[in-house]
Amino acid sequence: MDLSTMTAETDAAPVEQAFSGGDYDTVRAAIAYISEAWREQPSLDDIARHVGMKPLSLQRLFKRWAGLSPKGFLQAVTLDHARALLDDAASVLDATYEVGLSSPSRLHDLFVSHHALTPGGYKTRGEGVEVVWGFHGSPFGRALVMTTGYGLAGIGFSDTGDGGDRAALDDMMRRWPAATFREDAPATAGLARRVFDPARWRPEEPLRIVMIGTDFEIRVWETLLKLPFGRATTYSDIAAHIGRPKASRAVGTAVGRNPISFVVPCHRVLGRGGGLCGYHWGMTRKRAILGWEAGLAAN
Repeated sequence: MDLSTMTAETDAAPVEQAFSGGDYDTVRAAIAYISEAWREQPSLDDIARHVGMKPLSLQRLFKRWAGLSPKGFLQAVTLDHARALLDDAASVLDATYEVGLSSPSRLHDLFVSHHALTPGGYKTRGEGVEVVWGFHGSPFGRALVMTTGYGLAGIGFSDTGDGGDRAALDDMMRRWPAATFREDAPATAGLARRVFDPARWRPEEPLRIVMIGTDFEIRVWETLLKLPFGRATTYSDIAAHIGRPKASRAVGTAVGRNPISFVVPCHRVLGRGGGLCGYHWGMTRKRAILGWEAGLAAN
């Protein structure tokens, strides 16, 4: 990947302005409240009061962020919606395996081209690999974007209450302890725009990613990449499709170790009954991503 072409597009200002941390903090508080109180189906007034905003102002902010109203988001993250995502999940995976990766409905319209680092590169824990990183605004708070000469290698998220940028960076760096790391936000700004701006999701310009993990982990992540937009799957379905039907727990571990969050859609793995299981970057963010995608699909 030529990093110079990434930085030549435009500066980072548009994506930072579109996805300001302050907006996400407010939306995150609203999502957390909705997630806790969804059984009571809180009104717009209830949600706005909880986050300290006027109802109309919250409505406008939330719709600009997610593409749907707080009420629509509430409906999108209820268990009924989660169960609906799972309808025919196994048959969807079957069909995708049969037809390959040519369908534009695969993934979430990011149109990803991927390959895995050689087994030797993984065994040396990244030795000889330079990872360039930077923090950028995203619809889901501050995002850590990491790239190598092979392509996008990592996406994580920063939360003020959980150690902030330092904790997110340490989390990701531990995955490749022998690699060389270099901060260069201008070099990763183009990737941030490419990942988080749906207007830049084009089939003729596939996003290149590199998967750095064990053979088993890569098979799990590749299965997630075959999941069409607006669909979810379960740990047991993934285990069955990689030929390890009794390895659901190991699949869960691999899903949790996915280093390229959002792009490799581990947020779409649900419990067998449709429950929103754990997520490495927090359950509130998992609900946020699912709701944001629901708004995108609705539009």
